[in-house]
Amino acid sequence: MNLRTGRALYWAAVWALVSIPAMAQAPRQIGTLVISGQASQAPVVQINGKSYVDLESLARITHGTLQFDGTRTILTLPAPGSAATPSADGSAPPRLTQNFLNAEIAALAQIREWHVAVVNAINNNLPITEGLAGPMRRQADAKLQLALAAATSGPDHQAADLLRNEFANMQQMSDQFIQMHEKAETIPHDVFTGNTLDAKIQGCQTVLSQMAASRQFQDDALCH
Repeated sequence: MNLRTGRALYWAAVWALVSIPAMAQAPRQIGTLVISGQASQAPVVQINGKSYVDLESLARITHGTLQFDGTRTILTLPAPGSAATPSADGSAPPRLTQNFLNAEIAALAQIREWHVAVVNAINNNLPITEGLAGPMRRQADAKLQLALAAATSGPDHQAADLLRNEFANMQQMSDQFIQMHEKAETIPHDVFTGNTLDAKIQGCQTVLSQMAASRQFQDDALCH
């Protein structure tokens, strides 16, 4: 990837971050984004007459990584000429299959939406109830089951186990907050300070996003 392409992708990502909150029109897919020299593609959607690409899909097809730091989303593009590290016998390590990647990205996005909804509710002194968390949990579980069903290779199944753990950790934290709300009218905003479970959830989100971008399985204690 040359410098000009990298700059174009950077500004495309920035524009997507700035513009998405103001959109009102439902998106519709109008085509695919193909980057020269890359086998993967990303769906292009049109909203209010403008074309957009999902950031996680953009990271995946450019073999970049996404990191989430509070309200900031950081897209890191690989250095020119970088490639996957070969295995001991000199062959390329097995890659995650495309069908699983698509399902994994969708499931991870749904879990992240669930996490954001819970955090925002607490920060705005809203009650954490089954009525709030239940639909988010069911939607995330539905996406998770699709990802588990899409796993066909060894690396797919290994990554699916980490995704399953991420869902379980998110459900555990969500249930804890529901129980806390049943005992108190509000939950203190500093409940996330030093919260090791929340740190694991956010850390595993980053690990899974990086895995999707590189298409290589990588284990990490944050996802256990």
